[in-house]
Amino acid sequence: MIDLIGPVLLTGLALAFAVALQRVRLPNTPAASSKPQKTPVLGGAAPETHAWQRYHVRYYSMTLLFIAFEMEMMFMYPWAVVYVEEGMMALMEMGMFLAILSIGILYGWREGVFRWQ
Repeated sequence: MIDLIGPVLLTGLALAFAVALQRVRLPNTPAASSKPQKTPVLGGAAPETHAWQRYHVRYYSMTLLFIAFEMEMMFMYPWAVVYVEEGMMALMEMGMFLAILSIGILYGWREGVFRWQ
């Protein structure tokens, strides 16, 4: 019973603090700001281009390729530990995982991610 007093007290304090912040409105909150302060660009200026126009579409395929390689390495290290205990079942599971990731790598190859421009 004594072990529960600390977490319950901390949770109660956190809830009371959250409710107090909801009740007290500071002068710098978004509701009190003017129209130029609400614009999404630094300095209050109107944006000249849409946010999606800043990034070239070729970075999408590079990102997919990076994620494929990153996921492969992230799961290969723990798998090596499990493989010692599980054996052939772990080998088949990793084979399926690598087959799925290789589809992403082949897609990147087809899109020309490996070509230097």
